[in-house]
Amino acid sequence: MSTKKSPKPIADARPLALIAGPTASGKSSVAVKLAKALAEQDRAAIVINADSAQVYADLQILSARPDDAEMDGVEHRLFGTWDGADACSAADWAARAKAEIADCHANGAVPILVGGTGMYLKVLIEGIAPIPAINPETREVVRAMETQTAYAALMIEDPVRAAELNPGDSQRIARALEVKRSTGVTLGDWQQAKTGGIGEEVDLHPLVLMPPRQWVYDRCDTRFAAMLDDGAIEEVAALLKRELSPDLPVMRAIGVPEITALIREEMTREEALAAGSQATRNYAKRQFTWLRGQSPAEWTKVESQNIDIADSFASLLQL
Repeated sequence: MSTKKSPKPIADARPLALIAGPTASGKSSVAVKLAKALAEQDRAAIVINADSAQVYADLQILSARPDDAEMDGVEHRLFGTWDGADACSAADWAARAKAEIADCHANGAVPILVGGTGMYLKVLIEGIAPIPAINPETREVVRAMETQTAYAALMIEDPVRAAELNPGDSQRIARALEVKRSTGVTLGDWQQAKTGGIGEEVDLHPLVLMPPRQWVYDRCDTRFAAMLDDGAIEEVAALLKRELSPDLPVMRAIGVPEITALIREEMTREEALAAGSQATRNYAKRQFTWLRGQSPAEWTKVESQNIDIADSFASLLQL
């Protein structure tokens, strides 16, 4: 009798498409095209947002959230779901995304994740380290340190993490140091104990869009200029009237600080346009870097701006 193990049946039952890429790379359009291709096979598909700005109801225009015409009749979820007053962490989003994915599978639909927020995707697929709450006194002491002093301390207390970080990266240095001092365990060791990821529970069909950078940067410039003309200023004005904490993610989203400066007459329109465009390009650059260096090597990466759905998702479409 053969001892060869049969493939796990879970793969066919739980497909999950994932479309990642930098801002303005055309992810939303690809997601809708994939959903339409699945519909031609009489298979339902639902697009699920994985963009940290598009989760906020307050940022319809500035986040380039798809409108009804762009959704083209395809159901979209987790777009505009959070109120700006409530910060949506990667863990918060992952919990909701897992529930939506499970609902899709339970109802025979194919979930299509779409977004460029690497940490969201990483936490969903790989899980999150179960780090206990940091002692408030420890956090206060560490956060009060000069970056150079904190880095020197980290080199002694967690040399492995220190070697991985830029000496000027104050946020990550402080995080690593406070974790080690508060828990007695290094951040790296905690991350080895990640839990809650769904990577082993689904049949993942990933596609990473990596079109030419200048093409993306040009689209960033064109889109931000259009946003200013199409209501982004009014959108930020409405947000400012809420008098939310400036530390909330919605208040730090790309374009919000620049348009805020315009509204307060701290910048001219031309200056705000230039600053907002540059901020968007900088964000796209960071996304390119993360996707190239942090996304798994086995994830399919396409460097053209023209995506062939049938070719890119042949296994999902069973072609």
